[in-house]
Amino acid sequence: MCKVIFEEIKEEHLNDVLEIYTHYVLNTNVTFHAHAFSKDEMRELVFFENPKYKTFVIKSVNKIDGYVILTQYKKREAYDGTAEVTVYLKPNYIGKGIGSQAVKFIEDVAKKQNIHVLIATICGENSKSINLFVRNGFSKCAHYKEVGEKFGQLLDVIAYQKIIS
Repeated sequence: MCKVIFEEIKEEHLNDVLEIYTHYVLNTNVTFHAHAFSKDEMRELVFFENPKYKTFVIKSVNKIDGYVILTQYKKREAYDGTAEVTVYLKPNYIGKGIGSQAVKFIEDVAKKQNIHVLIATICGENSKSINLFVRNGFSKCAHYKEVGEKFGQLLDVIAYQKIIS
């Protein structure tokens, strides 16, 4: 297992995070965005006004291997105890235990923010991400069929949840 550290995202990390996300946007159906983001669009995706929600870069040997996001699930007060978690890794760092470290780390962050439930929303074809969250105690709670389309293919979205408090 590769040992990593987590550092709250700063402006100086934005180019690395954008590069990682751009790979997934242009080459996979992991994200349903269809165009490469500008730096400003990426900034909106990973920086939050509400201090409850955070993004952390994942670093090993002083370089960024990925990032993990804890974000608002829905913009209604009744959902304040629920947050969404997202993990993105550089492709060559998948399968090295970094994703599990990121999920465990962000769970601890979420608990400190009084989050009760974490949700991961995943493309149905993204078996690596599904396996990551199942391995870390998340359970399937919803399956939306053919709700997205990318690269001419209709795609399912599956939600996984974990009650953490």
